[in-house]
Amino acid sequence: MTQIYEGVRWTSSDLELLPDNGNRYEIINGELFVTRSPHWKHQKAGNNVCTELTLWSREIGLGEAATAPGIIFTDADNVIPDVVWASNERLATLLDDDGHLTGAPELVIEVLSAGVENERRDKEVKLKLYASRGVQEYWIMNWRLQQIEVYRRERAMLVLVETLFANDDLISPLLPGFSCVVGSLFK
Repeated sequence: MTQIYEGVRWTSSDLELLPDNGNRYEIINGELFVTRSPHWKHQKAGNNVCTELTLWSREIGLGEAATAPGIIFTDADNVIPDVVWASNERLATLLDDDGHLTGAPELVIEVLSAGVENERRDKEVKLKLYASRGVQEYWIMNWRLQQIEVYRRERAMLVLVETLFANDDLISPLLPGFSCVVGSLFK
């Protein structure tokens, strides 16, 4: 379930005033989104894809993956994607002194939560934000349908290039040699 607080322009400093109660607080274009802890299978899918990316990254040495990192793009755009992957070069320029990302990693992954508002947030609001900030690739994982929508940067936009199903192989031009079967990420 997501709550949205409209009519007030929220900033990163406002987040410090909110309770530490297990909710996830994100600000996109000054709008506050409050999300409760996700479904077990949502968390599992995010952990599985992060594990696959981490194992590949350790082998190839090109970058790092992380679950639920904070990305502070601006004072009015502060989000917590489910998983990100950043190259070593980009990561070196993105981390602030508090260990938060301050710019776009190459790959952002969101695991879709149930509900119209959650889908709108991931498929519209966050898609536009990530495109405007320079994310190269965006994956939306749907654990209920066991599918992944892959968006890639074309000019200044993230465009849906394919929808992968359980038996398909997930590969990416960003991740040379990375491959896994989509269905394995949802087990």
